[in-house]
Amino acid sequence: MLPGPTNVPERVMRSMITPMINHRSDDFVELYEDAVEKTKKVFQTDGEAVCLSASGTGAVEASVINLIKKGDKVIIPVNGEFSGRLAQMLEWAGANVVKLETTPGQNATFDDVKAAFDNNKDVKAFYCVWNETSTGTMIKYLDRIKDLTARNDSYYVVDGVSIVGGEELYVDKWGIDVCMTGAQKAFAAPPGISPIVVNKRAKKYMMENPPNTMYFNLSRYFKYYEEAKHTPFTPALPLLYAYREALSMILEEGLDARIRRHRICSQALYSGLSAIGLTPFAKEADRSTVVVALNYLEGLEDKKFRNTLAEKFRVLVAGGFGNLKGKVFRVGCMGEVNKYHVMRTISSISSTLDMMGYKTNPDALRVAEEKLKPL
Repeated sequence: MLPGPTNVPERVMRSMITPMINHRSDDFVELYEDAVEKTKKVFQTDGEAVCLSASGTGAVEASVINLIKKGDKVIIPVNGEFSGRLAQMLEWAGANVVKLETTPGQNATFDDVKAAFDNNKDVKAFYCVWNETSTGTMIKYLDRIKDLTARNDSYYVVDGVSIVGGEELYVDKWGIDVCMTGAQKAFAAPPGISPIVVNKRAKKYMMENPPNTMYFNLSRYFKYYEEAKHTPFTPALPLLYAYREALSMILEEGLDARIRRHRICSQALYSGLSAIGLTPFAKEADRSTVVVALNYLEGLEDKKFRNTLAEKFRVLVAGGFGNLKGKVFRVGCMGEVNKYHVMRTISSISSTLDMMGYKTNPDALRVAEEKLKPL
């Protein structure tokens, strides 16, 4: 129950057991073209898709070094570890970064973003971490940002590493220029493949202004795909097979059904864990549907709690980052999560707390089960 890597279905794992192929062969063309087209369907875009052999951070960094030049002004909300890292990447690229900093657990509001655009007429791009994994918060106004970026044709970039495939996303409809994710999160694939999608406008800029780098130079990927449906460098072939199989499973389930399942399981986790006596860390209006962050009960020791949960009940949850270390723990609600995972997690957490001397509400499972009825 980590917020990544998530549980990987056996069907996806088995897909990696295949003879090695030549990445300049027809076999590779069939594999990679299929992966690219299915990626575009999940992101709901007609733009370009590149399946990078990298972690999610690699795809995020690629979005920065291919789009941002020294002196460019960029607006970014910052409220946790990963949005802070992205802001740092932008600064390292030489950008003039306008940070909309808020207390961890709550997001900058749409009005905050609008005010930043009002006060900065020369914005090159708006970047955001859609789902801040470190704090369990999620931006819920992605569909409104294009009204702001359209003022001066600034670029709109969404870091969706921990949420794409688990929540509603319309890249083209919402006017998003660049978006990326990581295979090991809501896609329920092994880590190592991170897709990034780029629309025609952003692609044109990247082709005309290539970065001084080799591996993450997206213009090279665009060129190789156009010419031969290849990648410029050797890809992680077994992981690509797994990634494609995970995409097939997503499309077979249907995006609407998959998002509905994630939302129902999320509601059940929030309700059941709250009934136990735990309190969510994030402000209610900003809570994520794929990462449930919870405050520790007074006196509850982080390592002892998570170790007991893992050793006695075989349930893994994540601790907190930075200043939140020892203060919160985080439960992933993404990928293949279903009723079984939710009920077992709530039951195991309740039992662990009981073992550690904390009185819990016996009705917590009933509360969660009620929320899970639509499944």
